[in-house]
Amino acid sequence: MKLSIVATLYQSAAYIAEFHARVGAAAQQLVGEDYEIIWVNDGSPDNSLDLAVRLAEEDAHLTVVDLSRNFGHHKAMMTGLAHAKGRQIFLLDSDLEEEPEWLLPFAEQMQNEGCDVVYGVQEQRKGGWFERWSGQWFYRIFRFLTGLALPENVVTARLMTRRYVDALLRHAEREVFMAGLWHITGFAQHQKIVQKHSTSETTYTFKRKMSLVVNSVTSFSNAPLVGIFYIGVVISLIAVFYIGYLTVNWMFFAKPLSGWTSVMASIWLLGGMVISFIGVIGVYLSKIFSETKQRPYSIVRQIYGKQQG
Repeated sequence: MKLSIVATLYQSAAYIAEFHARVGAAAQQLVGEDYEIIWVNDGSPDNSLDLAVRLAEEDAHLTVVDLSRNFGHHKAMMTGLAHAKGRQIFLLDSDLEEEPEWLLPFAEQMQNEGCDVVYGVQEQRKGGWFERWSGQWFYRIFRFLTGLALPENVVTARLMTRRYVDALLRHAEREVFMAGLWHITGFAQHQKIVQKHSTSETTYTFKRKMSLVVNSVTSFSNAPLVGIFYIGVVISLIAVFYIGYLTVNWMFFAKPLSGWTSVMASIWLLGGMVISFIGVIGVYLSKIFSETKQRPYSIVRQIYGKQQG
């Protein structure tokens, strides 16, 4: 198999037919009939699965992997890559914000530059000012806390070699952060500037974005734990100096000590810091708990397609 095309389905009913036609045409132009399309239904609440299965009954190139529930975009992508058999694997979203025709220039660049990955990068992040601002600060905070300089404004679309995907799939953690895994897998990765369209509202709510920030940082860095240690040392040193100041004041100046307000403020400050520090430790403990159970990061309910019989 020369080429595998992997995409996930979630509220994708409006785009399935056009996506299927366009990605099939691009694949035929590149490799003829020696390709496969793998769709992973990530518990989509609309009729995406029914439409996809109907197309799979007509197209022998198409395979639909139906997950038992919604496991999340990143885990669905890893599941699709695990089912891909091609020597080259093209991963992209199915909502047509990323053009299926990018396959051709990506393949040309991979051949000319001899790299293992060609991935798309936006010149400017799409969305409103808050989405662009929050995206920019996410990369800065991630780089500061982990030391990993992730490419900014990357999109899902990427063409990968077989050996790169095999290495990527060796990562077995249950809390999957794809941008980090793509980066740390290594190999020669080259970017291509693309223009991402806006066809629908993002399914990444503010709550999901905050969860992604916490997951990504705690998955790739122990900096929060180290930071807690240093903050504790600084507070202890300040407390030692302040105790010395109080002792000297009592011995030589005998001034009455005022400051119930400062005492209460200190108690609230230290209490809040202790609770937040316990919370950070709790996040890491929850990750250890999740990893030790070794649960699968996704469960396949059924696979549809003529190639599956």
